[in-house]
Amino acid sequence: MHVHVHGQNGEAKFGLEPNIELAQHVGLTQREISEALRLVKEHQNDIRSAWHKHFPG
Repeated sequence: MHVHVHGQNGEAKFGLEPNIELAQHVGLTQREISEALRLVKEHQNDIRSAWHKHFPG
């Protein structure tokens, strides 16, 4: 389970299992990555729910 985050100058991928962590990124500043990580953690229940709706089973 993972989520992609897109910014103006790049993107990042965060793995959600077993822990939320940065998997890869390109073009984002450390500040943007930190903010994205904060938002992913803050909204992880919504992200996980959307994942399960998109990928049932």
